[in-house]
Amino acid sequence: MLTATQVLLSIASGMIVGLSLGVVGGGGSILAVPLMMYVIGVPSPHVAIGTSAVAVAVNALINLVGHARDRNIKWPCATVFALAGMAGAALGAEIGKSVDGAKLLAGFGVVMLAIAVLMLRPRRSGHNPDVRLDRDSLPHLLPPLAGTGFGVGALSGFFGIGGGFLIVPGLVSATSMPLLNAIGSSLVSVFAFGATAAVSYTISHLVDWPVALLFILGGVGGGLAGVRLASRLAAHRRALMVIFSAVVGLVGLYITWKGIWIFVQ
Repeated sequence: MLTATQVLLSIASGMIVGLSLGVVGGGGSILAVPLMMYVIGVPSPHVAIGTSAVAVAVNALINLVGHARDRNIKWPCATVFALAGMAGAALGAEIGKSVDGAKLLAGFGVVMLAIAVLMLRPRRSGHNPDVRLDRDSLPHLLPPLAGTGFGVGALSGFFGIGGGFLIVPGLVSATSMPLLNAIGSSLVSVFAFGATAAVSYTISHLVDWPVALLFILGGVGGGLAGVRLASRLAAHRRALMVIFSAVVGLVGLYITWKGIWIFVQ
């Protein structure tokens, strides 16, 4: 049973993630696990990762609807990437559940540090807005789409993260699709990976559903506010990205140290 304080903290934490997603356009989901553990008080890294996977999947689905309506998704490419990634996410989730919590925590911190660095790199756009999977393009598009999808999916399932900062450049590199299409198409995979990991962790009873639902509720409100705020802060987007990257990096350092400290004790 959650206390009144935990209920409020769950909603507020979800709002922080939703707000960051709306303002900086990605990467906010990486904060879900540390917020669940160190703010809300979820005691187990495995439960925090499973609960985060649920929240990531639902938030991605909400954003996916808007991009689908605007026809920003290259469905054949997105589907191949997502299907390969689902296999990777299922494998990653199973391996993650078997790893000691302290080691998993330290590894998660390292991933946060890597994502903090990736956030500072400008996103490159492709030059092929008409990319499609057909008889001629399939032989050279299928291997990079499936291979990258499986690898990113495994990482996503292992740590319960969305993986958007890895999926977007993966799609651009594999297909040369424009950045807007890659962002929209990436949400298909973020939803698929999150849902796959969420199912795996649910079967193992490693999801705190009250926290997940409250987190999602806060995330929806924070996301709407973030989208509105983004237009006002557009001129300062680069500065915001640097600040957010620094926050993610500092949290990553703390989590890495915490995981190593728990492991050596």
